[in-house]
Amino acid sequence: MSEDILQRQKKLQDYLNRTPFADFIGFKCEIMGDEMTAILPFEEKIIGNPSIRALHGGATGAFLELTAMAQLFLLSDEVSLAKPINLTIDYLRQAKAENLYARATVTKQGRRIANVHAEAWQSERARPVATLSAHFLLGSGE
Repeated sequence: MSEDILQRQKKLQDYLNRTPFADFIGFKCEIMGDEMTAILPFEEKIIGNPSIRALHGGATGAFLELTAMAQLFLLSDEVSLAKPINLTIDYLRQAKAENLYARATVTKQGRRIANVHAEAWQSERARPVATLSAHFLLGSGE
């Protein structure tokens, strides 16, 4: 594994350790080279509907957004996380009271804008519970 990727991994982990929201929801990631799998460990505090034991849609959406930003940071030369311009989240099925996993793919990266797609799943990766399509502003946007 290249020294650059190892340094990016360390910087990403340092950022996540200093991010109160990532800490609050328990965001974790496993990095293998330039591929990252994000993990949202199940906790009672992220239940949105207690009668059906479903995860809160806001927690799911924020988890996907953070996953996309982390993957973009891992693959780019940026010194800070990108800023979201817009994002669309499609909720495909109920997220049950269990761990949530996600992966993001940078579909296009220019000098100022990047497009990212992310999917979250639980027991089967082929059956995502939600997807995200987002555009991010890179650097200062100047």
